[in-house]
Amino acid sequence: MTSTASFTDQDLAFVEDFRTMGTFGATGNGGVDRQAASAPDGEQRHWLKGLLEERGFTVKFDRAGNQWGLYEAVPGAPFVVAGSHMDSQPTAGRYDGAYGVLAAAHAALRLRAAWGEAGAEAPKYNIAVVNWFNEEGSRFKPSMMGSSVYTGKLELETALATTDAAGISVRDALDAIGCRGDYAGPEAACCAEIHIEQGRSMERDGVTIGLVSSNWAANKYEFVVHGEQAHTGSTVIEDRKDALLGASMLVVAARELANLFPGVLHTSVGQLNVYPNSPVVVPSRVNLLLDLRSADEAVLAEADSLLHSRIAEIEVLASVSVEQHHAHSWPVTPYQPEGVELAAKVAADLGLSNKAVMTLAGHDSTNMKDIVPTVMLFVPSVEGISHNEHEYTTDEDIVAGLAMLTGVLSQLCTGALDPNTTHPEGP
Repeated sequence: MTSTASFTDQDLAFVEDFRTMGTFGATGNGGVDRQAASAPDGEQRHWLKGLLEERGFTVKFDRAGNQWGLYEAVPGAPFVVAGSHMDSQPTAGRYDGAYGVLAAAHAALRLRAAWGEAGAEAPKYNIAVVNWFNEEGSRFKPSMMGSSVYTGKLELETALATTDAAGISVRDALDAIGCRGDYAGPEAACCAEIHIEQGRSMERDGVTIGLVSSNWAANKYEFVVHGEQAHTGSTVIEDRKDALLGASMLVVAARELANLFPGVLHTSVGQLNVYPNSPVVVPSRVNLLLDLRSADEAVLAEADSLLHSRIAEIEVLASVSVEQHHAHSWPVTPYQPEGVELAAKVAADLGLSNKAVMTLAGHDSTNMKDIVPTVMLFVPSVEGISHNEHEYTTDEDIVAGLAMLTGVLSQLCTGALDPNTTHPEGP
């Protein structure tokens, strides 16, 4: 049972806002379905807009659908960008991404109030709360779309022209919820993001704050397995060119690779689209998304080579052809060590247990750290459950994370990292 006895009124207001946020796109088992630019996504975006505007922030949408809550304490100065994403996977948990946006909003509100107190030190930088568009990539591929556009890794027009399974474009979907603007995005001085860990290590070690030092590398592929339609009953087995059989062999091959490198390689196939998907037709085509992830780039390269060798064998065994598209990838890249050190000092000052961790998942901050100094923080996930309606982090931990983020942002806004890189012209 979560205890709120030691919570301040500000803490209780944050927890209450978090409960409200979870009602947008709520599912029957305690989770959310709030895929990018869906109606529930639009509803929670406008709710966040109201929450910030009522407290003196200016809210704008940029051309890629990113939502910005801006407070300009120092006219003309760059902004410290803080936030995450509020879109979700289908039948997902309430914490992934959304916690980081709301924590950034409440941290920014606390800073605004502190800057207004008599004798308070004026900040060097302004504060921008961001709700990045389509981080999850469940409706539109690739993931981390909004931050990729902002950081110049993805062309705006390419993103806007991307369509979902129903043929609806990002442009049209954003227009339908009133969330495509003409703002270019703020000039960033530095960035911070807080997120649930989505793993077990912090809970296992009894640690409240994870100081993210680096990300794992990842290779993501879209494979199209081509076979030939046939009757599932009358066509003899030897004559079949079963695309689903070939795809299934790829699924197994991915898992076998993970077994070859236990603990240092994660693999998965998260999506299969079978055509014609009829109970009496041998499938002629299967589209699937496969990814390989590791903190060791040599292991990733070896696994990638083994996978492609296996593909050639599968083509022969299943009498299919495999078409490959490189969907998305990123290398192992560290977060700035100065930011990790700064966060460690803030955690120590707050009396919060902490340790250095790596992120296995991709986050918008993994894009931002390539252009400005960036701090990434984790709070624990109970039993490591994520992308699941039963995803949970205790109220004590989300409140502790809010205090941690507030402390880090306070330091960043006074120029503690002295960034020498800023974002160019925006998307």
